[in-house]
Amino acid sequence: MNSTSSSVYWPAPLADGPVEATVTVPGSKSITNRALIIAALATSPSTVHGALRSRDSDLMIAGLQSMGVVVEEVVEPSGERVLSITPGPLHGGSVDCGLAGTVMRFVPPVAATASGPVFFDGDEEARIRPMGAVLSALRDLGADVDADSLPFTVTPSDQVGGEVEVDASASSQFLSGLLLSGARFPKGLVLKQKGTVPSRPHIDMTVDMLREAGVVVTEDVPGEFVIANQTFSGRDWRIEPDLSNATPFLAAAAVTGGTVIVPNWPVSTAQPGDDIRGILADMGCTVEMLPRADTEETVDLKVTGPAELTGVTIDMGDIGELTPTVAALAALATTSSRLTGIAHLRGHETDRLAALVAEINRLGGNAEELPDGLVITPSPLSGGAWLSYADHRMATAGAIIGLVVPGVEVENIATTAKTLPGFENHWATMLGGEQS
Repeated sequence: MNSTSSSVYWPAPLADGPVEATVTVPGSKSITNRALIIAALATSPSTVHGALRSRDSDLMIAGLQSMGVVVEEVVEPSGERVLSITPGPLHGGSVDCGLAGTVMRFVPPVAATASGPVFFDGDEEARIRPMGAVLSALRDLGADVDADSLPFTVTPSDQVGGEVEVDASASSQFLSGLLLSGARFPKGLVLKQKGTVPSRPHIDMTVDMLREAGVVVTEDVPGEFVIANQTFSGRDWRIEPDLSNATPFLAAAAVTGGTVIVPNWPVSTAQPGDDIRGILADMGCTVEMLPRADTEETVDLKVTGPAELTGVTIDMGDIGELTPTVAALAALATTSSRLTGIAHLRGHETDRLAALVAEINRLGGNAEELPDGLVITPSPLSGGAWLSYADHRMATAGAIIGLVVPGVEVENIATTAKTLPGFENHWATMLGGEQS
């Protein structure tokens, strides 16, 4: 487990009472970066409305631009800023992955369809993130890849494609990355998953978006995806709010006994973040979906916290990205929690299981690591440093605890810019009772 060397600490604001706020959440990182990949591989231009602009999405844009894709921000007559993506012949380039899993796992298969070598590197912490499954698969499909982790170079072939079996037990992104580019492989793609895949909703999101773009994807046998070589046109994409980024704000209502409303929550979505509704209800919150007058496709989600939070027992295999938020809630609950199915979190931005145990216990809590999860037993918490490990979700977990535990200082809160730039400003606005 690596920690960032940053020495900047952010005093987490203490709530002076129940939080009462309406928080508008920017677009989904997962959907934005998938839309960018699909648009880059289309045969005609696309537009993306509501795209998240964050470090992860900006790295995706820069990586695609380095291979010849034209991405511009334009202002429509309505005043809305949208991304215009014009695909073109892909050529060799250089991609900075930062610490973005979607860049390091989604763009190498795109590079396998280019006309020249593409070099990949990223942050120091990124060099230990699992990459072997997707890179081995690209070799099996005919591309040349000169290493098994960052940095590496993908050298394409005009015969890329065919059948491959992938162990995606460490990350669903291995499958999504291959699926997103499969239609542009000269020999198409038959992708067979091996092992238990975490976060199946992210696979469903990928397949749904490909089908929306006109790509024919079949899964007649569960876990076996078939995509023939095919072309597809560009389209207009409208990005949902990032429901996982909404969870810290909803958690603020839960731990302070307040009320937070998130507008434009999608009624139907593949985002794993939607599961926070059921988790909060199980922990004692009142969760309401308020109809909107302007649309039936979204609602305003209203969460009101209880006098006391109760612990939960959850298999979080499909919703692992919610673990830091749920662990923070569990550390403030009155009964024990058991979170399982999340061994794969050891390969995220940091080893999230070890990091959560270390930081909760540093504040006086009682967290234990399981082979596939965590047990968190209630224990009085006190102030102190909360390390982020260059992990945006670790940073927001510290902010949640700091709402009710005086003296919590979150190291490197700026790492939240990975998916939610200006998080600390949104947090302050929420605590001020203003709409953000």
